Amino acid sequence: MRTKDLIEEIIFGVSANKARSGLTMLGIVIGIASVIAMLAIGQGSKDSIETNIQSIGSNLLIVMPGMQRTPGSTVSSGRGAASTLTLADAKALESLQGVSAVAPDVSRRSQVIARGTNTNTQIEGTTPEYLQVRNVAIDLGAFFTGAQVSSRAKVAVIGPTTRDDLFGEGADPVGEKIRINGMNFLIIGVTAAKGGSGTSNQDDAIYIPITTVQAFITGSESVSTISVGATDSKSMTDVQAAITSLLLERHKISDAASADFSVLNQSDLVSIASSITGTFTTLLAAIAGISLIVGGIGIMNMMLTAVTERTREIGLRKAVGSERRSIVGQFLGEAVLLTMVGGGAGVALGYVIALIITKFSGTATHVATSSVLLAFGVSAIIGIVFGFYPAQRASKLDPIQALRYE
Repeated sequence: MRTKDLIEEIIFGVSANKARSGLTMLGIVIGIASVIAMLAIGQGSKDSIETNIQSIGSNLLIVMPGMQRTPGSTVSSGRGAASTLTLADAKALESLQGVSAVAPDVSRRSQVIARGTNTNTQIEGTTPEYLQVRNVAIDLGAFFTGAQVSSRAKVAVIGPTTRDDLFGEGADPVGEKIRINGMNFLIIGVTAAKGGSGTSNQDDAIYIPITTVQAFITGSESVSTISVGATDSKSMTDVQAAITSLLLERHKISDAASADFSVLNQSDLVSIASSITGTFTTLLAAIAGISLIVGGIGIMNMMLTAVTERTREIGLRKAVGSERRSIVGQFLGEAVLLTMVGGGAGVALGYVIALIITKFSGTATHVATSSVLLAFGVSAIIGIVFGFYPAQRASKLDPIQALRYE
């Protein structure tokens, strides 16, 4: 049989019973749409997490206080729960090769009052280098200077979310005063919006000179973390080792396993987050993939029914000299055509579902090209796997018995 004739037979076989073909494809459509939507949710979550981590700074290393449980593990205590790091430690790190900037900070949540309104937000006591290390930009006014840090000036730079909560959306609060712990602070600037959530939301924060926070809010000389910016991504591992070595020496600790601090590498955080979200995405796709198996069984059931209904046709074709491979090709082609058309419809439906999820739930989704190609590949495989047995059964029918079939 010529290829053209075979294609025409495949199309005719599928379109002969449109209602049954449509219902059979529905299982594939739902299965592929589920996989596309689940992969889109997983990929979107992965991209969102990586973006949030990258947004906190470029080539960033974070030194945190506290005892480590085992060699190489991170501190088990929460941020700022221990008091093993000081401003002097941060100053010492500035001399290390490969370090572009160092920004110590002290973090506390506090109630802030302004014009009769109030909000509970993150207070960040830091230095001017924080702008460079954490990729923070100024939208209105200016950031405080090194001189204001030295003089313990009562000035503040607020994030746009905090600004909106206290003064109204889009207001210009520069020159206004806010009250923290019973003390007035003059607002000298507003940071540009970056986005984020929870404690990592740099838009919902107030930045104050670190010396001011230590003197009037915490009453302690310790710092919560020290953010270190490496000159480039290639030097981050070397800088991390240098930081560890210097702080061990300063804290007079000979055994690294007993270190009273830990150094977190931003690239390690991205890698860990990617691994977790990758596992999560795979799990979601596997669960959704169960519906594909059900759809494949539906394809097999339909093809077996078609073989039974067309037994006399198959017998006649074999009697006039049709080869087994042409019969196998026809029934296998019908199964693949059903799954490929169903796969295309499923991809479109999955894309629409992803858009709806993003619009109405706010959950980030991303339909990757790889997931679309995977969907079509899986569709073809399902068509071949679940269509092979019915095709083989059709090709093995005895022509004499087939012609006698009622």
